[in-house]
Amino acid sequence: MQTEYILKVKPKYEKSYKSGFPLISKETIQNIQEGTKEGTIFQLVDKKGQFIGKGYYGKQNKGYGWILTQNVNEKIDQSFFERKIQTALDKRKGFFNSKETNTFRVFNAEGDGIGGLTIDYFNGYFLINWYSEGIFTFKDYVMDSLRHLVEYEGIYEKKRFDVGGKYIEEDGFVEGTRGTFPIIVKENGVNIAVYLNEGAMVGVFLDQRDVRKTIHDQYAKGKTVLNTFSYTGVFSVFASLGGASKTTSVDLANRSLSKTMEQFSVNGIDYEAHDIIVEDVFQYFKYAVKKKKTFDLVILDPPSFARSKKSTFSAAKDYKNLLKEAIQVTEKDGVIVASTNSAAFNMKKFRMFIDQAFKESNVTYSIRDEFSLPSDFRTSKQYKEGNYLKVVFIQKHYD
Repeated sequence: MQTEYILKVKPKYEKSYKSGFPLISKETIQNIQEGTKEGTIFQLVDKKGQFIGKGYYGKQNKGYGWILTQNVNEKIDQSFFERKIQTALDKRKGFFNSKETNTFRVFNAEGDGIGGLTIDYFNGYFLINWYSEGIFTFKDYVMDSLRHLVEYEGIYEKKRFDVGGKYIEEDGFVEGTRGTFPIIVKENGVNIAVYLNEGAMVGVFLDQRDVRKTIHDQYAKGKTVLNTFSYTGVFSVFASLGGASKTTSVDLANRSLSKTMEQFSVNGIDYEAHDIIVEDVFQYFKYAVKKKKTFDLVILDPPSFARSKKSTFSAAKDYKNLLKEAIQVTEKDGVIVASTNSAAFNMKKFRMFIDQAFKESNVTYSIRDEFSLPSDFRTSKQYKEGNYLKVVFIQKHYD
């Protein structure tokens, strides 16, 4: 029988939790105790001691755990995890049946009812992401559920929690057949090389699927494209296959060069016909302005936070200035794809950054398209921070 620790919510947060808010934090709970064992099951109660919800203790970023159920009699056991994962699989049937796409998110944390856990699918391989030691204590439940519910070539995992000041990075193979990397997956008919055995990053961010398709279908044909913070260059590949006249990919990481060459190659594209540049994006902007280089389409998809030898970038503080740099190198009537995965601000504030950047640049603009997370990245209406992705296609004009 599970021993359940009692947590008391502060009165001003009772209404929020009773309506389904899932994240436990130090600010909202009266009796959080440092040193509580990860994975401990708790009951959340109000000031009168009445039951609100049940969940697990697990430190993740600013959170201390997640509520999993509002049913006092529901046990957090094997059958609980199996039900949640089965429901998630049912909601992704369309993806499993797709002939054009064989990589997507199978289980999206609190959006599918279990905060701290995500599961991605890569052409026969499943990748489990554990975001705290707490959720990792339920590994056997998750593994048994997958064994019962799906067929697979292999299962990999990534532990994304901090232990002793560092994140655990390892091969990550769990069971089945080890992959021969890269695994080639398809997204809307485009090949992508992925590595499930190379630390935290696999080679593509699945949450940008709809954005990549839109660039390919509607914005790339005949255009010159600048892809900044380009990572492995997947945006550039979609733009090229969509008819772009030339792409330029810029990223500070040395590995971006070989990774981008590979992504072009697995699609039969001559990477030598495109520019792949290893450089700080802000330095490249200065170079482009000096050389009067401009582009029809500029893609901005920076990390929420990044540090180089010369500078530090925080999306919450610096995105406006990043946009101002991009405006300078965008052709008249060109388009900027402004993207951020920062949960520190919402779409309303993001649009405010955009408006300020264009006003300070004395340039007018119009918004062409907006995107948030795709359908496989299910979110909770009660936890707005979980819907973190904000993408705006902005057309630049002159008065």
